[in-house]
Amino acid sequence: MKLLRQLGATAIAASLCVQQCAAQMAEAPYTDAKTGIKFNTWSTTNGSDPEAASVAPFTFGLSLPGDALTKDATEYIGILRCQIADSATPGWCGLSHGQSGQMTQALLLMAWQHSGKIYTSFRFTSGYSIPGVYSGNATLTQISSTITPNEFELIYRCQGCFSWQQGSTKGGVSTTDGNLILGRAAAKSGLHNPTCPDKAFFGFHNNGYGQWGASLENTTNAAYSTWAALATATPTTDCTTLEPPPPAQTTQPEAPTCVAAPAKTYDYIVVGGGAGGIPLADKLSQAGKTVLLIEKGPPSSGRWNGTMKPGWLTGTNLTRFDVPGLCNEIWVDSAGIACTDTDQMAGCVLGGGTAVNAGLWWKPNPRDWDYNFPAGWKSSDLAGATKRVFDRIPGTWHPSQDGKLYRQEGFNTLVSGLNKTGWTEVIPNDSPNLKNHTYGHTTFMFSNGERGGPLATYLVSAYARENFNLWTGSAVRRAVRTGSRVTGVELECLSDGGYSGIVNVSANGGVIFSAGTFGSAKLLLRSGIGPADQLEVVAGSADAETFIAKDQWIDLPVGYNLIDHLDTDLIITHPDVVFYDFYEAWNTPIETDKVDYLSNRTGILTQSAPNIGPMIWDEIKGSDGIVRQLQWTARVEGNDQITTSKNAMTLSQYLGVGVVSRGRMSITADLDTNVLLHPYLHDAFDKEAVIIGIKNLMAGLSIIPNLTWVLPPANTTVEAWVDSLIVSPSSRRSNHWMGTAKLGYDDGRTGGSAVVDVNTKVYGTDNLFVVDASIFPGISTGNPSAMIVIAAEQASQRILALSSPKA
Repeated sequence: MKLLRQLGATAIAASLCVQQCAAQMAEAPYTDAKTGIKFNTWSTTNGSDPEAASVAPFTFGLSLPGDALTKDATEYIGILRCQIADSATPGWCGLSHGQSGQMTQALLLMAWQHSGKIYTSFRFTSGYSIPGVYSGNATLTQISSTITPNEFELIYRCQGCFSWQQGSTKGGVSTTDGNLILGRAAAKSGLHNPTCPDKAFFGFHNNGYGQWGASLENTTNAAYSTWAALATATPTTDCTTLEPPPPAQTTQPEAPTCVAAPAKTYDYIVVGGGAGGIPLADKLSQAGKTVLLIEKGPPSSGRWNGTMKPGWLTGTNLTRFDVPGLCNEIWVDSAGIACTDTDQMAGCVLGGGTAVNAGLWWKPNPRDWDYNFPAGWKSSDLAGATKRVFDRIPGTWHPSQDGKLYRQEGFNTLVSGLNKTGWTEVIPNDSPNLKNHTYGHTTFMFSNGERGGPLATYLVSAYARENFNLWTGSAVRRAVRTGSRVTGVELECLSDGGYSGIVNVSANGGVIFSAGTFGSAKLLLRSGIGPADQLEVVAGSADAETFIAKDQWIDLPVGYNLIDHLDTDLIITHPDVVFYDFYEAWNTPIETDKVDYLSNRTGILTQSAPNIGPMIWDEIKGSDGIVRQLQWTARVEGNDQITTSKNAMTLSQYLGVGVVSRGRMSITADLDTNVLLHPYLHDAFDKEAVIIGIKNLMAGLSIIPNLTWVLPPANTTVEAWVDSLIVSPSSRRSNHWMGTAKLGYDDGRTGGSAVVDVNTKVYGTDNLFVVDASIFPGISTGNPSAMIVIAAEQASQRILALSSPKA
């Protein structure tokens, strides 16, 4: 249940599309009595679940040219029928034409009624930012409009709506494929400037959202051209009196006021203050090197002068990032936190993912290293680094300072079945190798009732040293490079007070990219390192003037080997399960819970939202002989699009070590990154493991009295249900992205797959390194934060041990 408070610089893409929504749309033919236009329509339905949510009425219908299944159509006739929740406070409804019904990098259509008219606006966003007005060639002309007290209906012709281009970003869908995946969203209110579509801005989609698969089999009609000729109307607009958008929704901010970077040379410049960059900067500075750590986002924790917080934390040194029970707020409001230059969720704040995630902290399964990594990076090689990390950040599975665990009804319910059906309870970090038919309590990086991790350990020790400097709010454009030699970084000022200019490294120094799987790959590409097709894109971008000459490009497979845990969500209900509203705790926490937390760091707010546990692990040996690891993350919440039961639990299956499928990341001429090819279920045996894993868990829970399965539905097989699920990043990602700068011995310049060598040095360079999840050759068993920190510990020793590069 991922919610949003506002449509804009929030995690709307993550919330727009959920994998189960296809089951909530009813398909039916419809003929408009006034025009005779025949549609195939899809409407929201509550389904057969007696506890299903009361889904707001929404209908979309489609009519296509007669040859659309053999020749790609460029237009369609549509019908939108949307609820009016309150005629005095206009709301809106919207449609995504995207390849997977996603919000990012797709043509969006928004519609609303006001004063007897229906208005529309095409919108577009390439990342986690406010959808701006679409500047491409899509045209909407109205055929008819009807407004009643409870709903509005628009029949329209949409030309140029199956392909789109915003700047250099292009996309589209094909009607000859025989199906589309569409997305929907709606809001009860929150619409401003309704009579001026290009200046309208929108509130949180609090009236439903989802995606569904739409077969085009019954959508074509030979009379299409006759019906299309009926499209003649365009409502008059009035832009004379406008409300300004709130600051968080300003789509075109003024140019920032920048500051020239101090003229100082460093031994090492580390770009990115997350799970890789912070520990690495600490270890390098501990060795006596002068180190600059650059984070493009703002401070997060109150310890580092962060300021983002709810009202009840006013007067404390705590922010939203410090209180474990507020971690789910990232799915509600990520303004100023989520990176805006990628179509996936990434944290652009000090601490990166370790500042915004749920804090799960796993000592790696030895197989995570031994199966995925080359010689020199096996579990035995990493034993020392692992010990050093867990000595500093031991983690805890009872984070409340009174030692108690709170609201354990969900945990106890599931365990009552697992412990009687052959599953074994473990303390996960005491037995990291026991990942087959096991379960346990969740281990967190938290300490003293607050979020701990690298921000509370490695950064503290680094910051105390005179040879360490930290810059926040400053971005890096590229590594400054001549041939194989990197001499520094060029800064990119993106916000007021950010530094600009060039910062140099010493003759024996180096630059280390630790900006995450998408961020580090982007920096490599902007530094002239990567596949030729991607470097050509950068050469045609705003970087063209300073981009390195083509004869100095380094051809490496940057962006390939993209991996992520495939997420498949099951939902159960049980009368003993009790939902705790962590979302409500943002504004109005239960008074006793607030007092317990602020006074003693005790109670449920010391636990990560949304009440996670048990954690469950399984191993599946596939028909191809490969053993695939599965991790199940159980949490006490359902999905309001599926069930409003307050007794629901979601069990998220992560497909981990052993997965074969891979994807690819790419960059646009607007210098945004996106998932060009998703990394999910390209291999049939990967899907086999998903199905067997679901059956294993269902069998393990089958003896629990009064447990009801919501997903998979009772009237289908596991195989059929898995086959019906949409496979795309917006519906199945876990946001554990890895692999775009793969580590290995097989030099990518000569046909290999590696971008960095086993010292984490970029092939073809003397002193450029990458240290973060992008170097992982394969996926981990579970949440990767601890594994990234361990990799940084190991990389620091390897980097320091290298011979000084020649000047």
